[in-house]
Amino acid sequence: MTSEETPAATVDGVDHHLVEVGTTRLHYVSAGSSGSPVLLVHGFPETWWAFHRLIPLLATEHRVFAVDLRGFGESDVAADDHDSRTAADDLHGLIAQLGVGPVHVVSQDISGGAVFRLIAAHPSDVRSLTAVETGLAGFGLEGLADVTHGGSWHIGALAAPGVPELLFTGRERELIGGMLRAMSVDPGAVTAADVDELARTYARPGGWRGASGLYRSMLAEGEELRALAAARPVPVPVLAVGAGGGAFTADTMTQVAAGTVATESLDGVGHYAALEAPTALAVALRGFLERVDAE
Repeated sequence: MTSEETPAATVDGVDHHLVEVGTTRLHYVSAGSSGSPVLLVHGFPETWWAFHRLIPLLATEHRVFAVDLRGFGESDVAADDHDSRTAADDLHGLIAQLGVGPVHVVSQDISGGAVFRLIAAHPSDVRSLTAVETGLAGFGLEGLADVTHGGSWHIGALAAPGVPELLFTGRERELIGGMLRAMSVDPGAVTAADVDELARTYARPGGWRGASGLYRSMLAEGEELRALAAARPVPVPVLAVGAGGGAFTADTMTQVAAGTVATESLDGVGHYAALEAPTALAVALRGFLERVDAE
């Protein structure tokens, strides 16, 4: 990136890049100079920044890349009809541009649908999958939208056209900070700087469209993902990392993987594990990636 385009948030040893992928321009960061490649894919309300504490811990042994999905962070704003299929195509294009495939992919939260589609369509892109606090439509994730049974109100609000701009404009910091801290066991792990950086990019014009598209997809794609899982179960090694969501991630991955799913439980850690417990998550990841690379 040029000096005029350098984001407000930087981390020592982490480089920023912009790349044309299909019909959009994606921002990603990179760190590390050797070892197998790892691609980190954020959820909501996140950007690549969700991994800024984890990246240096992985970069000692791996080439690490963390992307801003279309519609998030420093990547181009998404169109109104954005969906998980488009996000999956973007990931495929990014891996091709990087020229480092197959990569170890780490998905978090709502990015699970896009990453699952990536693997189903382009299995040669991916060396392994680590799902961190990740579910899939068709396998119970839609239930999180059911507020009558303990689901979260924000899913319906994000999925409804025009509602995020109406409700959240000017309140980005309050919404994002409240969500991150409410779903963390240690609210102090989410700093004011974290909230400021995430709110900065969601506050740009059209800054909610990426998240809106992924949540609309989640509410509509359950039948399709179930069919994909039946026809093309995930063929690569899978690690399911549970934290605040307990066994939900492992239960989901077990239903869509072709082989045995390795599991890790981060006890005493909330939903946003990469922000709250980067060291524990790095230990789990490094052990799994070492085993996969050795095979």
